[in-house]
Amino acid sequence: MRSAFDFSPFRRSTVGFDRLFDMLENSSLGQAQENYPPFDLIKKGENDYCIQLAVAGFKPDEIDITAQQNVLIVTGRKSEESDQKDGDFIYRGIANRSFERRFALADHIQVKGADLKDGLLAIELLREIPEAMKPKKINIGESGKSGKLASGQTVDAEAEHA
Repeated sequence: MRSAFDFSPFRRSTVGFDRLFDMLENSSLGQAQENYPPFDLIKKGENDYCIQLAVAGFKPDEIDITAQQNVLIVTGRKSEESDQKDGDFIYRGIANRSFERRFALADHIQVKGADLKDGLLAIELLREIPEAMKPKKINIGESGKSGKLASGQTVDAEAEHA
């Protein structure tokens, strides 16, 4: 199924954005996914995020969180024996089924940790941009003040003209 928007003009003029365009084109497939468990995405600061999943009835040892390259996978597995000891249900309104949720993470997003409290699983995320990729101020005229000789010695440009 093709998306309603054609990204081919953008694909021709960009390099390295294939993954982004693939995600946008396949987003219509993601809408058909199951909506269990419900979740919130929260931006806490400039580089801090939190994903909260409603996982009522799950214990910490029944939930698995895996961070792979650019994908966060949250899996919940309920054991069959916990249903047996609770008795026979007349009505079951609380969803008590296994699940798998996938979240696409942008580059440089790291998982800081997770906490389960009051039926909410909170996963803390942090965007850590490497120092080499951060913007830096370049002063004009700095490159001509000193030069390197073939032997590796540094010479001051002003002293050279004196």
